[in-house]
Amino acid sequence: MLIAGGGATGTILSAQLLRRGARVSLVERNTVGEGVAYSTRDPAHLLNTRSAAMSAFPDIPGDFVDWLLRDRGEADPAVFESRADYARYLKHLLAPWQGHPRLRILRDEAVAVDDRGTSVTLHCAGGEVLAGDRLVLATGHAVPEAEPGMRQPWREGGTPDGLVLLVGTGLTMVDEVLSLLEAGHRGGMLAISRRGLLPRHHLEEPPRPVILPDDVPVGEGPATIARWLRRTVAREVASGGDWRGVVDAVRPEVQTLWRAMPEAGRRVFLRHGAVWWDVHRHRMPPGSRARLDAAMADGSFRLQRARLQGLADGTARLCLPGGGVEDVATAAVIDCRGIRRDPERSASPLIAGLLGSGMARIDPLRLGLDVTPQGAIIARDGTVSQTIHAAGPPSRAALWEITAIPDIREQVARLAASFVPGCE
Repeated sequence: MLIAGGGATGTILSAQLLRRGARVSLVERNTVGEGVAYSTRDPAHLLNTRSAAMSAFPDIPGDFVDWLLRDRGEADPAVFESRADYARYLKHLLAPWQGHPRLRILRDEAVAVDDRGTSVTLHCAGGEVLAGDRLVLATGHAVPEAEPGMRQPWREGGTPDGLVLLVGTGLTMVDEVLSLLEAGHRGGMLAISRRGLLPRHHLEEPPRPVILPDDVPVGEGPATIARWLRRTVAREVASGGDWRGVVDAVRPEVQTLWRAMPEAGRRVFLRHGAVWWDVHRHRMPPGSRARLDAAMADGSFRLQRARLQGLADGTARLCLPGGGVEDVATAAVIDCRGIRRDPERSASPLIAGLLGSGMARIDPLRLGLDVTPQGAIIARDGTVSQTIHAAGPPSRAALWEITAIPDIREQVARLAASFVPGCE
């Protein structure tokens, strides 16, 4: 089995395949087990999911918590651990296989592929050529280069003396604000987005479990689903529960709802509903929200509805609601708009080659690669590959919710079982 990409998705898939007796060649140009999400060393950057839900294995739900217990003698399933610690856990998954003949880790970048119908050949930038029965594209989030005058997130850049403008108000922005606060930044921070929405936060304790009614509106459009969701939340809140419990209960149904939704409905959801779902679904830890609230209270952090029109000579021009314009002097501008960019423009050399050759195509909504629900890539002429699959974020077009570990581990477990059935 060939795996291109050794972030969380590629590492977890490798571990699951190795448990099933497969031979794995994993190609990753950076440190295995990190990727975009877990390469941070900042202790302020926490997981956005409790430890109890972060196991790499669906059949061993307590694996991450058990590892924490072995590693440091204590663990709390309800705690939001640091992302750096989770990276150590991911590396631990492959540590027992280091030097084993069934695992090869190649520190290189996969750049091209030949699909031979029943086998696949992977070409690496360093000249290595690998052959295998299957290839999984586990290339993770494509983070494009920042636009001129802007800085990428999660990069060491010192602490500016003046105002830092953060473009985007999602979880990436939260990371940057926490890092600036940790570094003692005193120049002020301004975060902008079109709607000015912050991600909601988790409660200190998990909400009570919710059993959804039988009328989950599979096959309906976003308006019907939204009405059903509001009714379900209202019932839960009226009985003493919390909306978070409903959102958490809906999460396992999201991929089914997405797959069954007509394309026109998906377009409406992306235009009008996705941002509202995301701020409720992808929540920040309560401690992170407390620090943001404190920074807003003392004036060091501000949130504003605005759109960045341009940058010039240390000044950002902001378009305000209603058509007004404001010029803001900035010491630094950080691009916190996340990973939703044109999937073709931000493609890795490997993905770009697949697209250019017609072996793969972008989905109609331009979310990512066009793949089957099982992850098999679809060629420009509609042919479904028997040997090349996508997992994790590259398969987002087919599943929508496939960026968090609980979703990824289920997906790669299904892939591993289909590649090596009946063996574990």
